[in-house]
Amino acid sequence: MLQETTQAAAAAGGNAASALTQMGVDHLLQEMTSDPGAYAVSWAVLLTLLAMSAGSIYWIVINAFKNVSLRRSADRVVSTFWETENAQDAIRFMEEQGRSEPFSKIALDAAQAAAHHQRHEGSRLVESLNRSEFVDRALRQAVTRESMRLESGLTVLATVGSTAPFVGLLGTVWGIYGALIRIGATGQASIDAVAGPVGEALIMTALGLFVAIPAVLAYNFFVRLNRVTYNKFDTFAHDLHDFFATGARVGEFGAKH
Repeated sequence: MLQETTQAAAAAGGNAASALTQMGVDHLLQEMTSDPGAYAVSWAVLLTLLAMSAGSIYWIVINAFKNVSLRRSADRVVSTFWETENAQDAIRFMEEQGRSEPFSKIALDAAQAAAHHQRHEGSRLVESLNRSEFVDRALRQAVTRESMRLESGLTVLATVGSTAPFVGLLGTVWGIYGALIRIGATGQASIDAVAGPVGEALIMTALGLFVAIPAVLAYNFFVRLNRVTYNKFDTFAHDLHDFFATGARVGEFGAKH
């Protein structure tokens, strides 16, 4: 009797050890590769998660470089514009900035609007919109355009962060469903028959979370940084409006009074 109990325990231990060997990522990939047709949904889920991960990593890197570059150049560009005594030299400096530098593009739009309004004095344009209103409209459009460029990729990060867990969950549900079908067909419900397929199915949920968590954290981080930049856009735009509408630079009003 004792011998039979020992043999049963050893068999159970062997089954448990066998089940553990079937719960890893390597075993799952091996089965998916050996029989792709049976794991079509799992392949679709895995490739979707890989594409989501690649897209989120790409936009995380792009936005990180964009924000680092913006932080390095913003104060320099704005301060140089206001410190340059000659307005033409200040505008020329803005024209020399890179295509991705937003503050220079906002200043150039304001300068072009003021020059356009001045060239058309006496026309219906000037009669319908005074210089202040015309410059203000150009600045609003410029700030909106540069703000939208700053948000590029955030939609992808938000989408990945909100949908990747559900994509992984789909793989898990489908994997468990397939495992139950195989268990019903074979009639085996031992630990090695159940734990392996179910454990492999749960890997898809874990992969979905691994893809979603960095995307959510990056999205929140970049939204916070962008909010600070938007405030700088608005402050710079208000100062530009005063300058191109009145011709006085920042600080000159305080110096006169």
